[in-house]
Amino acid sequence: MDNPFANATWYIDPVWSAKAAGEPGGSLIANYNTAVWMDRIGAIAGPEDGDGLGLRGHLDEAVAQGANLFMFVVYDLPNRDCAALASNGELRISENGFQIYQEQYIAPIVEILSDPAYQNIRIAAIIEVDSLPNLVTNLDEPDCAEANGPGGYVDGIRHALQQLGQLDNVYSYVDIAHSGWLGWSDNFSQSVQLIGDAVSNLGTGVNPIAGFVSNSANYTPVEEPFLPNPNLQVGGQEVRSSDFYEFNNYFEELSFVTDWRNAMINRGLPSNIGMLIDTGRNGWGGPNRPTQASSSSDLNTYVNESRIDRRSHRGNWCNQAGGVGFRPQANPHPGVDAYVWVKPQGESDGISDPNFPIDPNDPNKKHDAMCDPNAQNRYDNSYPTGALDNAPHAGRWFPEAFQVLVENAYPPL
Repeated sequence: MDNPFANATWYIDPVWSAKAAGEPGGSLIANYNTAVWMDRIGAIAGPEDGDGLGLRGHLDEAVAQGANLFMFVVYDLPNRDCAALASNGELRISENGFQIYQEQYIAPIVEILSDPAYQNIRIAAIIEVDSLPNLVTNLDEPDCAEANGPGGYVDGIRHALQQLGQLDNVYSYVDIAHSGWLGWSDNFSQSVQLIGDAVSNLGTGVNPIAGFVSNSANYTPVEEPFLPNPNLQVGGQEVRSSDFYEFNNYFEELSFVTDWRNAMINRGLPSNIGMLIDTGRNGWGGPNRPTQASSSSDLNTYVNESRIDRRSHRGNWCNQAGGVGFRPQANPHPGVDAYVWVKPQGESDGISDPNFPIDPNDPNKKHDAMCDPNAQNRYDNSYPTGALDNAPHAGRWFPEAFQVLVENAYPPL
């Protein structure tokens, strides 16, 4: 079908839902769909620590709920998270990682999804968050340079798409980071080329991808209501030239995904491809949310008083004090299949303590300085990271962050 999210009964993850409902105010969002992350081989079978159901367990629960839409994240490429440390994966290209990814990760996922018991469930697969964008901007990192070669990100993603594309009830959406990463003209054009090549010509008998997903696990707003025109002149300068936007033409996800979709259709992808936007944490409500455009004639003051994105720097990505955004819904805008919650609220982006304990389930996850509230932003060390303190390893439950997101929800809960 054109849009698997339309007229569907969306699955509720009972594990996340119970945690959310157990937090103050959490019952207001506990009954919405969130993605299930398959972030290691062990997560497929689950639950080695009692914290999860495994892929089959979730699908069985979807059947029991009478749900016919299930969303999960494919996230275990060799050399995963090549430009950061918080979500380093278990597989290495140099240690036969590509073959392991094929045989021990993708193959069992496809086997489970192929079970006739699940044939009436529309399965939305979010494909490898942040991977291909790293090949556009971070090839100076040795792990990313290696991931740009044989058995790396392109080979891995093409294999996943080819295998999942043989199942008619699976709809694959490939991750394209967000406007604050790929929005600059050079990044955008390079990304269209690289990602467009990676997802095209997958072979006979393989369904094309359903579309792309932006803002996965990030905080960029869907729209900046008081900054609609990047070329607006303030104090004799374009708004896009401000310190916060650094000449990026895209301030928000909606214009970014609209132009991305058009670029991909122009490249020859099907005209019915759709976009997803992760709105789990990009609401930016609360008492500091602007209510109108600034009246200042100073450019940076104008931008800082007008923008709803309250980060000190747009590159801050770890455990930010955002807010629950738009609730999951189908067809919010033309060409946008759905607002979705890819990153479940309350799950950490990465551990804050530089002297961190090892995660017993995922010992490759490390501390990234962008998750340290006492560190400076690696992209511009004149800004703090803005990360919340007391954060556990990526994916672990972080109640303090959950509380901030609920309190800063917009639209209000």
